[in-house]
Amino acid sequence: MFHADTNESKLRRRTGEKWQRYPADILPAWVADMDFEIAPPIRAALDERLANVDLGYPMLERRSGLHEMFAERIASRFGWQIDPVAVEVLNDVVQGIYMCLQTLSAEGEGAVIQTPIYPPFLRAVDLTRRRGILCPLEAGKSRYEIDFDRLESALDSSTRLILFCNPHNPTGRAFDREELERLATIACRHDLVIVSDEIHADLVLDDRPHIPIATLDAEVAQRTVTLMSASKAFNIAGLCLAFAVIENDALRHRFKAMPPHTRGGLNTLSMAAVRAAWTQSQPWLDEALNYLRDNRDHLAGYCRAQWPDIAYFPPEATYLAWLDMRALTLKPSPYEFFLKKARVALSDGRRFGEAGKGFVRLNFATSRVLLDKILERMNEALTAGF
Repeated sequence: MFHADTNESKLRRRTGEKWQRYPADILPAWVADMDFEIAPPIRAALDERLANVDLGYPMLERRSGLHEMFAERIASRFGWQIDPVAVEVLNDVVQGIYMCLQTLSAEGEGAVIQTPIYPPFLRAVDLTRRRGILCPLEAGKSRYEIDFDRLESALDSSTRLILFCNPHNPTGRAFDREELERLATIACRHDLVIVSDEIHADLVLDDRPHIPIATLDAEVAQRTVTLMSASKAFNIAGLCLAFAVIENDALRHRFKAMPPHTRGGLNTLSMAAVRAAWTQSQPWLDEALNYLRDNRDHLAGYCRAQWPDIAYFPPEATYLAWLDMRALTLKPSPYEFFLKKARVALSDGRRFGEAGKGFVRLNFATSRVLLDKILERMNEALTAGF
């Protein structure tokens, strides 16, 4: 059922950003798309819509069953019981971050961000003219960790939100219950709303559960907006459909104050794909997770053997490797070095905030054949000298 495509020429026929941004001699390992075939039930659902020319206006949102389907999915997957009334349908998770900033805070008010962070977090705060309170994660012995003391000391009376990413992009942390409880305690003590991006919730690689922070207790649930989507786990990001869980009636009322069409409308194909993903495609995802786990471990072994000066904590979740290249002093930056010398496109760590300088992010959601080709090109560039 699961298939990792090894045919590079076929992959280059894809029209999305990953394979089209750079020239044909560049191997892309940057944006978070997977080089995998989609699950057969998703393909069948899309084929059926096209065969029936079923591309008219979709059913009205509250009659679509999306809210109930989402509630059933997170109940079965994470043991989280919610009322479908608490669910809001969005175009994508980033849209949800913007909407939270615009409706749950005012210009000039503070939003906590734990850097390095997925670049749209930083851009959203900047474009909505909120004040980013940057609290870098700390490198521990085997993983990145939240500096809770630094985070709490950075808060002031105008701080309104904690923008949280769990599992974390780019470090791959899947925060444990103790960490979530400490963060939630700070949020409760300072009356902050937690906006939790949990788009990678289905991509935990280790033998641990994903814990939505809103499930800690009723008080935390009442101050949390949780953003989720099928897009990352099922490789359907281009179809655009996401969900926000807002159990607090007052917060949900504020969130919905924006005119409904600012979110865009529902999409017939995305609705079909997400329904097939969440109701029929879990076996495909289980196989994909096994493949990603093997790729992660393969990459970790390669780093230990070939690049002892590169610091790398294998991610607990996601399919993204956050590589610390600072010891190599690659010029003008690690991103530009590998693009020019290795003909490999990685994500530039500088885009993830000041804490990302000297880092690159590598997407290992590809076939082992292409992953090895990427690593070999990078190694040849490093071996040739700086």
